[in-house]
Amino acid sequence: MNGTPNTAGAGLAGRIADHARRTPDAAALLDAHGTLTYAELARQVAATASGLRAAGMSAGDTVMFAVRPGRDALVLGLAVMTAGAAVVVADPGAGAELDAARGRLVTERLTAPRWLAAESWLCALAARTAGRTLLRRLGLNLPALADPALRLLHTGPRLPGLPPDAIPAATLAHTAPASPGNTAPASPGNTAPASPVETAPAGDPDRPALVVFTSGTTARPRAVVHSQATLLAGADLLGESLGLTTAPAPVVVHSEQLMMAFAFLAAGATWSTAPLPVRPKRFLRDLRRRRATHTFATPASLARLLDAGRLPDTLGTVLLGAAPVPPPILRRLREALPSARTAVIYGATEMLPIAVTDAEAKLDHAPHGDLAGHPLPGVTARLNDEGELLLRGPHLAIGYLGDGPIGELNTGDRARIDAEGRIVLLGRTKDMLIRGSFNLYPGLYEPAIAALPGIAEAVIVGVPDPQTADEAVVLAVCPDGSLPQAELLRSLQRHLPRTIDHAALPDRIHCLPAIPRRGRTEKPDRERLRALVTKDLKATKATKATKETP
Repeated sequence: MNGTPNTAGAGLAGRIADHARRTPDAAALLDAHGTLTYAELARQVAATASGLRAAGMSAGDTVMFAVRPGRDALVLGLAVMTAGAAVVVADPGAGAELDAARGRLVTERLTAPRWLAAESWLCALAARTAGRTLLRRLGLNLPALADPALRLLHTGPRLPGLPPDAIPAATLAHTAPASPGNTAPASPGNTAPASPVETAPAGDPDRPALVVFTSGTTARPRAVVHSQATLLAGADLLGESLGLTTAPAPVVVHSEQLMMAFAFLAAGATWSTAPLPVRPKRFLRDLRRRRATHTFATPASLARLLDAGRLPDTLGTVLLGAAPVPPPILRRLREALPSARTAVIYGATEMLPIAVTDAEAKLDHAPHGDLAGHPLPGVTARLNDEGELLLRGPHLAIGYLGDGPIGELNTGDRARIDAEGRIVLLGRTKDMLIRGSFNLYPGLYEPAIAALPGIAEAVIVGVPDPQTADEAVVLAVCPDGSLPQAELLRSLQRHLPRTIDHAALPDRIHCLPAIPRRGRTEKPDRERLRALVTKDLKATKATKATKETP
């Protein structure tokens, strides 16, 4: 692949246009509809941005965005940013309470949204009482769909129930003013010859371009604001760390993650889109059919892929991230694809990526903490007095809504920096448990426990004791099936005193078939787990009291 030009001022769309001029026939996107070349993608983005301006979109506008990752989301999202507006990612699967909180945050702290970009089937269902009931049953909720103050941009066919002035995204390019360089229709299905390439001005690269909400179950989420400049800087950093710009053969990455797609397209690679919801067998089938060289997965979704079938030999790199990666997952992947590279990405919504490390180094270090790796070039890392990791870098988000710029990112991760300058994660500061005078950080011990025989995953939670104000320390383990449960518990009793500090030894051990998870990234849901083990503890005490009653 060719080296990536320095066009940070032009934003992501400008970078794609650069690739289109140099390699117009190279594949930018593969999906169920076929191939979209870089020239076609650049033309569609530029023409759609012009159509948005013609429809009244102005620089500084806010667009609530509820389009699943794929061709339509890519073209429309890049066009909105190119037109100078900000894309506010609205997740219909977030739940009513969280969605309402996000809506309040946007309307109170950002210019009130004027536009809604959504899939037509969502809008059509939301327009009817029965449809809204069905959406709620499916776990989908987006009150903004019914907001008459928002001008609707819809993907997909026009369906009954849509507002009369709703604009089909596929027609935006056709409503744009004529351009000397535009010689072919620019609809999402266009497969016309790829040249000449039309480009459009990208606007101010430091203006808010993308608003993403941090994951979690709190009703007070934080809204992270990125500019085109920070998005492109992060994309370049990830591409360089993975060697994408110097790869000798075409890179095809299969993923449902739009943010990952930005990074790979900025490097001139091909995004193979995985439709939502992700179904493991379909995911594996598309990996094989499209001869993907790279894929990105969360640890939980990778485990489901490994359960569903064989990963294709075309995969040279598997990227993991978005949640802690238990050692057993890395070992399973190594056995399934011994010649592939496994790269674990450490990052945050505010700053992606921060560090990248390989599976072998992570496994070797597992007994001593969760190795994240060296900070990537340009990333400055330090620890505050409480041991929290603080970061700076060129791709750090420009701020949180209403809170001004971010000078330094407080990650919320407790860490240490070893003699080699590598970041070693020790757990989330908010997950700290108190046992007498001992502050117990679960993340310091969970990787070492998960590396023990018979363990697939280990999570430590505290159950408050109202009598002492201390917390009972409960270790929840998910067995890997290699040992009977009774033997596994005996093994843990033997190994734990030699593996973790005496003050961190659990009061109780629970074997569970699966660890509760939350959100799209499927991180362990400690609140649900705590409620689960608390209920079990109360039941055990009640049973014990009954047995002891004369």
